[in-house]
Amino acid sequence: MRIILASNNKGKIEEFKKLLPKVSIIPFGEILGDFEIIEDGLTFQENAIKKAKEVYEKLNDDSCIVISDDSGISVPALNGEPGIYSARYSKEGTDSSNNNKLIKNLKEKDLNNTAAYYTACIAIVYKNEVYTVHSWMHGKIITEARGEGGFGYDPMFIPRNYDKTLAQLPYAVKKTLSHRSKALHLALKIIDLLL
Repeated sequence: MRIILASNNKGKIEEFKKLLPKVSIIPFGEILGDFEIIEDGLTFQENAIKKAKEVYEKLNDDSCIVISDDSGISVPALNGEPGIYSARYSKEGTDSSNNNKLIKNLKEKDLNNTAAYYTACIAIVYKNEVYTVHSWMHGKIITEARGEGGFGYDPMFIPRNYDKTLAQLPYAVKKTLSHRSKALHLALKIIDLLL
């Protein structure tokens, strides 16, 4: 099975490949070249659908399954920030600049840790039909980076019932907790029904 991933995010591509070792995951850039997809939706679902549909339409190949993921972290104490803007929360949009902005905003509210959750929405486009699944991971966000693993906000996020950040936990543990892993599991059930 060949799945085209509507992402050129290196961290996301590696995670998809790790989560789906028996599936050929091809980033769209390898086939279509690099182009920007403007994420102007108001929800994770709208952005995931937009990315998958744009890549599907450019491929113009009904035999392809295109999947996309829109995901991010939300902090209720910050009115849900960064939410759908997680990847571009800071002006620079790098992992470290996004983390630094989140730390700054938490400290401005005198918070060293507070509830937070990750959301993942995966959109699947196949033969012009669109399907979506969602999953979540709850825990808390802290105001210091800990650990070397993962990407994004992983060094600052401690999953519920754990005392280490996602960046400190072994990958095998992270995989069982991950919002993206759970959403991919649901997405694969849909893909199995389509084929």
